[in-house]
Amino acid sequence: MSIYLDNAATSYPKPESVYTTQDSVARKFGANPGRGSYSIARKAAHLMASTRETVAKFFNIPTSARISFTFNATQGINTALFGTLKSGDRVVTTSMEHNAVARPLHYLQQQGVEVVKVAADPHGRVHADAVLNACNAADTSLVVMNHCSNVIGTIQPVAEVSSWCRNHGVIFMLDAAQSAGALPLDVAGMNIDILVAPGHKGLFGPQGTGFFYVRDGIELEPFILGGTGNLSSELEQPAQMPERFESGTLNTAALAGLKAGLDFIESEGMNAIRTHEQNLAEFLWDRLGSIAGITLYGAGPGPGHSGPISFTLEGLESAETGFILDHQFDIAVRTGLHCAPDAHRSIGTFPDGTVRVSPGYFNTHEEMHTFIQAVKSLAA
Repeated sequence: MSIYLDNAATSYPKPESVYTTQDSVARKFGANPGRGSYSIARKAAHLMASTRETVAKFFNIPTSARISFTFNATQGINTALFGTLKSGDRVVTTSMEHNAVARPLHYLQQQGVEVVKVAADPHGRVHADAVLNACNAADTSLVVMNHCSNVIGTIQPVAEVSSWCRNHGVIFMLDAAQSAGALPLDVAGMNIDILVAPGHKGLFGPQGTGFFYVRDGIELEPFILGGTGNLSSELEQPAQMPERFESGTLNTAALAGLKAGLDFIESEGMNAIRTHEQNLAEFLWDRLGSIAGITLYGAGPGPGHSGPISFTLEGLESAETGFILDHQFDIAVRTGLHCAPDAHRSIGTFPDGTVRVSPGYFNTHEEMHTFIQAVKSLAA
């Protein structure tokens, strides 16, 4: 039976309730929410409102109306960046960002936005002082950074940076692609102005789901215009959230599955989920570190780490290692640059990248033993 160890890309499998919820909604009231006054359309609209409220409660977001659903985190990141920044603005970011942040910023830089990139240390840590030193409250419009690295799992000093930004009138935007569902996230308590997260990773939702939150008082320009189900007589895009950023039909059944994923986390307990995943990660780190020819990257599991472990095996490129693990052992891992080339430059693994192993809640210790034995056979 296949062993799936790429949960940093997409958690798999999902809780059974996610599958059954999607199926039930698609079969029973798969109409467009907010697009009709008949009963099943009203049920769909009520479900979307309930999902929005669940997201707000989960992340301690003050009002659910400031949450807009997206098809993934990348869409939310683009909407926030293009809706906030214009030529002449200054944005501070880090060398550990995913291309979902790095590429839009590169494009905006070509349009006249000043992009300041703070370098991480070889363990992938971005030090708060370095970020704050790069900020000048008089002319920095935005700070954007991830909560933890999708390459080596390093957790960044979000609270310290976001608190400084709030005190100095700088918008703070957090990419929670790797932390949502895995780490406690208190939007109000952590002074997060813009939060972006996918539904398909740590929140156990289906692919094709995500959301972003924008603090009241921050107004973004819409990235996509179109039908929203209200104010249909006007050619202007609605000004209010969430409709301002929800043009077109929502993925109703999948978003219902996202709610089921959030409910699953609440029922299991985030601490229980994190403890299990950390135990697996610690086992992998210790066993991989004892194999001759293996090089591990990052500081390793602990309070400053969440999620993936990256390594290389002497004598094999990462792509070769992944290919053999897949074809000979039926083990799925991620190889290469993981859509984060600057992160690999920071830790010294560019351009070949690493083998990334990201265990999830539904993985077992037996599977970790099988994986370690497979790597040992390659090393031998």
